[in-house]
Amino acid sequence: MIYRNYGKTGKKVSVLGFGGMRFGNIEDTEKSANLLVEAAEGGVNYFDTAPKYFGTKSEEVFGKGLSLLRAKKLPYYLSTKTFASREYDIRSELEAQLKRLDVDAVDFYHVWCITSLDDWKRRKRDEVIRTFQKLKEEGLIRHICVSSHLIGDEIKELLEEGEFEGVLFGYSAYNFATRQAAFDAIRSRSLGCVVMNPLGGGLIPQNPEFFDFIRNTKEETVVEAAIRFLIAHDDISTALVGFSNSRQIQEALKAVNGYLPFSQGRLDEMKSHASASLEGICTGCQYCDKCPRGIPIPRYMDTYNQKILGRGETEIRNRMKLHWGITPEGAGECISCGICEDACTQHLPIIDRLKEISGMQA
Repeated sequence: MIYRNYGKTGKKVSVLGFGGMRFGNIEDTEKSANLLVEAAEGGVNYFDTAPKYFGTKSEEVFGKGLSLLRAKKLPYYLSTKTFASREYDIRSELEAQLKRLDVDAVDFYHVWCITSLDDWKRRKRDEVIRTFQKLKEEGLIRHICVSSHLIGDEIKELLEEGEFEGVLFGYSAYNFATRQAAFDAIRSRSLGCVVMNPLGGGLIPQNPEFFDFIRNTKEETVVEAAIRFLIAHDDISTALVGFSNSRQIQEALKAVNGYLPFSQGRLDEMKSHASASLEGICTGCQYCDKCPRGIPIPRYMDTYNQKILGRGETEIRNRMKLHWGITPEGAGECISCGICEDACTQHLPIIDRLKEISGMQA
């Protein structure tokens, strides 16, 4: 296992983390909890969950699994999150989480799922950071972190405020272009950096030929290559993988243990190939984000990417709702003024795509 510093916290975390949102059979608490043990025995020490993964069931499974780790004297760091922003609500949720997780404190506690700078400003007005600071002083949480779906300069702006010790966001060989600005802030602030969805929410393993360019050898699977693509980024502390079963754990451990460093040139080559070969897939530059109707076009273009890569309408609607907090109806607000298409450096048919998305109503 490879271990890296989590920012300036003094903690060393495994470059492979355990994500708690994809258990194969969450109702089998014992079997699911033992997946944490298997990962920890392979060297994983970063475990991430949230209060809405499988309802509260994921945190309950983590509670059982972490107790097994303590019994076996296996080290771990725990990460979880809260949507709440007011003190009473945060404290109420954290109290319930600590009970479910069977711990006295959370190592990395996240302001969960910042989807816009307006959303962040609202939570700040609710004094979310002041509450987190109190909880840290009381020893109930150890590090103040943020989970964000912002892209481009917006996530950089969020991180440069200096409120956080670490950040969690989606990053993979599929969507790397939308997060590059974040790494400037991560480096300048010496932040811990955890990335989720390293397999593009399943898009990469489901489209191995499409992503063959990230493989370094014929023997390497596209899953191993996708994980190693992330390990090659020195700024990334941990890459979270959501494990459903033992086979997936062993495949991910093999990817880490068989990792051989490759040059920045090779990494740049992969990114260049991605930019050239993912024709029609929006790269997330955000130049189109000038809609006079206020339509969050970059988020809808990310949604359309799922269509290009073969996702069905139900999955696409779920991504809109759960990942971005938008609806198909919102795309229907387009007035076809063409400002977005004039700004698009890829010359994508944005108006037509918005019309298609607006038709994806259940």
